[in-house]
Amino acid sequence: MKIYELAPAPSARRVSIYLAEMGIDVERVNIDIRGGENLSEAFQAISLNGRVPVLELDDGTTICESIAICRYFDSVTQSETSLFGDTPIEQAKIEMWQRMVEFQGLYAAFQAFRNITGIYEDRETCVTSWGHESRQRVIDFLPVLNKQLAASAYIAGDKFSVADITAFVMCGFIKNLEIEINDSLPNLLNWFDRVSQRASVQS
Repeated sequence: MKIYELAPAPSARRVSIYLAEMGIDVERVNIDIRGGENLSEAFQAISLNGRVPVLELDDGTTICESIAICRYFDSVTQSETSLFGDTPIEQAKIEMWQRMVEFQGLYAAFQAFRNITGIYEDRETCVTSWGHESRQRVIDFLPVLNKQLAASAYIAGDKFSVADITAFVMCGFIKNLEIEINDSLPNLLNWFDRVSQRASVQS
């Protein structure tokens, strides 16, 4: 079993934090995304979407998408509690917030970064104006998280979950867009500082 990744990439970081929380160690294979290694025929044969991370099981089965990889490990690992929730209402709330943070925050941040910087202009059309619009959407979404964290210790409730992992990775990534989590978002800032101290994040 191995994971193909670019370790600092946000999607790979989500999987790494999740596995660290679960105490799972998996062999890693570095893929040079900026150099275009993910565009090679060899990698395309492994990854259906041509992106990292990709989990390859011992029987050759491959799983793309970071949350799909986390769900696989959640299903095959015995644990007293799940980062995807233990009760129907927990599972629903975590899924709700996970998707909100992913689509309104993390993906918008990706679009902003790629289109503003033109980092992959050799392989995709970059639209600077869309990048700035996406950046503003991220800024507009942060108060939603700040409001939620006024009512609960973590994004989806009183327990740390996969939604917190996604939100934490997003909050770290948006520094590349010159967006700061500061005193104007006190609940989000406090949450970010607390999550930063978790062993899974520091590892």
